[in-house]
Amino acid sequence: MNELSTKRFWEVRHQIFNGDLLLFRNGGLIPVAGRSVYSHAAMAGWWVGGGVDHLMCLELRELRGGRAVTLISQVMRFPGRIDVYRPNLTADQREKAFAAMRGKAGHDYNYWGLISTACLHLPGIRFFAKPDLSDLDILRGRHPEYCSQAVASAYRLGAGVDPVPNLNDRLTEPADLARSSLFSYLMTLVP
Repeated sequence: MNELSTKRFWEVRHQIFNGDLLLFRNGGLIPVAGRSVYSHAAMAGWWVGGGVDHLMCLELRELRGGRAVTLISQVMRFPGRIDVYRPNLTADQREKAFAAMRGKAGHDYNYWGLISTACLHLPGIRFFAKPDLSDLDILRGRHPEYCSQAVASAYRLGAGVDPVPNLNDRLTEPADLARSSLFSYLMTLVP
């Protein structure tokens, strides 16, 4: 992505589909360590009920865990800092990824995983650390996840496509998702 395509949420909300990737530009240490502008990853999806459709943001947040909040609330909170990416998947695969991400609501946040991933960026640590390329440990049971880890596993387990091959979901950062050939940038949301 070289140039932002800023769009007003209320004008483009119906162009956002279940399973679209949301990447947040909020600053902090995560973007610096990941060599990116992104600090948070989430997934978009529609909640239908009571005759009203709500476009939701499904995410795992520190101090909150897995949750679903309206996307407009996040656009208001972070105007011009949420980028929407479309996965190169069928509609059925996007629905399955969305269902997998929806199932993470209420789960705990993986603080230890985030800290251990961050430690891999410390000088000299990579020299001693063996790369963990397998996702098989995720299949052994429910483990807490952090934002980009949850999104990567939702695409892999739900849609059957690993967005960052040869990298364990536990080590996936928002920058890795942004660089993945699975996704294409669509737009940046403003109120």
